[in-house]
Amino acid sequence: MNKKVITVFAISVALSGIQNTVLASGGGEVLSDPGAAEGKHFDPKGKSPSDHTIKLQQQQRESLPFDDKRDFDEAKKGFIAAPTYKQIKSEDGNVAWDMASYEWLLQDKSFDSIHPSLQRQAVLNMAYGLYEVVPDKIYQIRGFDLANITFIKGNTGWIIFDPLTAKETAAAALKFANEQLGERPVVAVVYSHSHADHFGGARGVLTDEQIKSGKVKIIAPEGFMEHAVAENVYAGNAMNRRLFFQYGVLLPRSPFGHVDQSIGKNTAAGTTGLVPPNMYIKHDTETHTIDGVEMIFQNTPGTEAPAEMNTYFPDMKAFWAAENITGTVHNIYTLRGALVRDALEWSKQINNALYLFGQDAEVMFASHSWPRWGNARIQEIMRSQRDIYANLNNEVLHLANQGVTVNEVHNQYKPPKSLQEQWSAHSYHGSEAHNSRAVINRYLGYWDGNPATLIPLSPRDSAPLYVEMMGGADNILKKGQELYDKGEYLMASEILNKLVYAEPSNQKAKDLLADVFEQVGFQQESPSVRNSFLAAAYELRNGIPTGATPKTSGPDVIRAMSTTLWLDFLGVRLDSEKAEGTEFVINLVTPDNDEKYAVELSNSTLTNIEGHLAPNPDLTITIDRADLEQVMMGAVSMDEQIDNGKAKLEGDRAVINQLKGMLTSFTPDFELMPGTKNSDSTATDAKEATFAQPELGSTEGG
Repeated sequence: MNKKVITVFAISVALSGIQNTVLASGGGEVLSDPGAAEGKHFDPKGKSPSDHTIKLQQQQRESLPFDDKRDFDEAKKGFIAAPTYKQIKSEDGNVAWDMASYEWLLQDKSFDSIHPSLQRQAVLNMAYGLYEVVPDKIYQIRGFDLANITFIKGNTGWIIFDPLTAKETAAAALKFANEQLGERPVVAVVYSHSHADHFGGARGVLTDEQIKSGKVKIIAPEGFMEHAVAENVYAGNAMNRRLFFQYGVLLPRSPFGHVDQSIGKNTAAGTTGLVPPNMYIKHDTETHTIDGVEMIFQNTPGTEAPAEMNTYFPDMKAFWAAENITGTVHNIYTLRGALVRDALEWSKQINNALYLFGQDAEVMFASHSWPRWGNARIQEIMRSQRDIYANLNNEVLHLANQGVTVNEVHNQYKPPKSLQEQWSAHSYHGSEAHNSRAVINRYLGYWDGNPATLIPLSPRDSAPLYVEMMGGADNILKKGQELYDKGEYLMASEILNKLVYAEPSNQKAKDLLADVFEQVGFQQESPSVRNSFLAAAYELRNGIPTGATPKTSGPDVIRAMSTTLWLDFLGVRLDSEKAEGTEFVINLVTPDNDEKYAVELSNSTLTNIEGHLAPNPDLTITIDRADLEQVMMGAVSMDEQIDNGKAKLEGDRAVINQLKGMLTSFTPDFELMPGTKNSDSTATDAKEATFAQPELGSTEGG
C-alpha cells in the first residue's frame, strides 16, 4: 500500500504562524486555520468579500429555497452515535483524517466568503458517526472519509459496501460499527465503482488471510480492475497537479479557503490499496444472495465511472444508488482531468433504476451524501437528477445546433426554473459552467468554428502584443483595479491575465489578479470551481510551495497494472529529442504469466505489441512478472534484478541504459499560472530516471 497524501505540500513562509499544520500520513499536512471561527483570513495578502460579493450572496439567500429543510432532517435521521475522537491517525502516527478542522462551520453563522448554497451543503456534509438506514439491517458511517461506508447485516456477518479511501479510516469505521452494533465478521465486500475512495481502504476491513483464502466475496462491476488503474495512468502527473486546484489541496480549512468537497468534506490521507475482486457482475442485472441477503445488481457503465453498479435489496425495499445519485449534480467533466462523461447515458441509467426499482423502493442510500426515505421522496430525487442530466445534454445541444459555441455556452445555459428550485439538481461537484462546455466538447470538440482559434498562439506569445496595444502594464493595472472596484471581476481577469502572461515576474499584476480570482471564488456554488480560483490566487501571491509529492500508487495498484499499460507509459515518458537517431528492438518475456512483448524504438517513438516477439532483437529480457513488479514499484532496479539473476539477458545490455537515459520522471510542481514556480525546472537528471511506474492520477471523488 502507499501513503496517500492529498494535502501534500508544505505551506510557504508567507503563512507561517497564521495556520496550524498537522502532519498527515506520508509527510503531507492537514491545513487547519485557528482563525477560521473568527472569520480571519489565513493569508496576509488575502481580501475580505467585497461589497459586490456580499450583495450577491445576500441575493442568493433571498432567492434560493432555504425553507426546504428536508435534506437536514434526512441527514440527521437514524443517528446512533459518534466517536469521541475527531481525528483518525495513520499507521505511522500521522493524521489520516481530521473532521475537527471543519467545526467552524457549525456556528450557525453566515459567511459572505462562501456561496450560501455551498455553505448549506458544507453543513450537511458535517454528519459524523454511525447511522441506521434500515432498522437492524443497514447502517452507514459518515464523515470518516470523502465517501460513506455501508454495513449490511447478513445472517452471520457484515456485507460492506465501498470501504473508503484509506485502510486507517475503513478500519476505524469497522471498529466503531462493531463496538456499537456487536462484533460480526466481514463476509463480503462490494465495490460500487472504480474510483479509489470506494475501494482503497479494503485492507482496513479484510485481513491478509481473508484475502488469500478467497472465502470473503469481493464483488465489483465488470471492467472494474481495468478502469481502477487505467483511468489514471497516462496523464497521472498532470491530473495530480490539477487536483491541487480542484480539491484546494493547499488551502487551509477556512471560510476563505477549503470548506467542502460537495460529496463529502475531503479525501483521507493514509494507506491505500487495491484488493482485486473475486466476483464480477457481468450482465445488465444479476441477482445474488450473499449471507442470506438478496441483492439485485444493476450495471451502469459510462455514468459517474466507466465501471459502476447500483444495487437493490428487494426484501428491504432499499435501493443503493452508488455514486450515480447523490446530493449534488456531479461532474460531466472533472477539472483534475478525465474523459468527458455522457450526461445522456447517465440520465438513462437513472431512468432504468427508477423503473426497475424506484417504483417500490422505500429508502434510497448511496456512497456519498445522506439517504432519502419514502417512495414519493425517492422518486422525486430520482426524477430531478434524471432530468438535470438529460436537460444538460439536450439543452446544450439545442444551443449548439443554433450556433452557440464551446466558448459561449457556459454564459447561456441555465437549468429550468423548476430544477433550480430543487436542491438535488444543484451543481456542487460539477458546475453548470464547466459541465455545459463539456457536453459540447464531447460531441463537437474544443474548436468553436472560428479559424482564428484553430491555430492559436500560446498565451505567453500573444500576451506581450496585448499589453503593448493596451498601453503597457500601468494602464492595465489601473483599468484592472477600476474593474475590480466595480465588481466586474471576469472583465478584470481578462486583461490582468494577459499582463501576468506577458510579465510573469510582475508581482503587482499577480497580486491584483489574485484579488480578482478570490472574489470570483467566493461567489461560486461549486467547491471545485471555488477551490480552483482560490488555489490560483494563493499561488499567484505566494508561489508554488515546495515539499513532498503525492503518493497515489502503492504495491496493490502497481500489481494490478498490465505490462502493456506499463510499457505504454514508458512511451509517454520517453523524451523524443533524446531518442532522436536511436533505434533498437527489445523482446520482453515474462514466463510466470506466459506473456511476451516486442518493444521497438524507432522515429523517436516507443511502441509495444503483446503476444509477439521480434525475429532479430537487440536485446531479450526474460523476467517473471512477479519480479518485474518489484521494478515497476521502484523496490529494486532493473540492474539489480539482472545482477541477482532474476532477469536474464540475451544481447546488448547497453540498450537498457540507453532507454533509461531517455526517460523523464514527472513531478507535479509545474506552473498552472505564470510566474509561480519557485525553482527553475522540473527536469529530472537522467541518472535518477528509473523504470519504476510514476504516481498514478488520483480518482477520489470522480
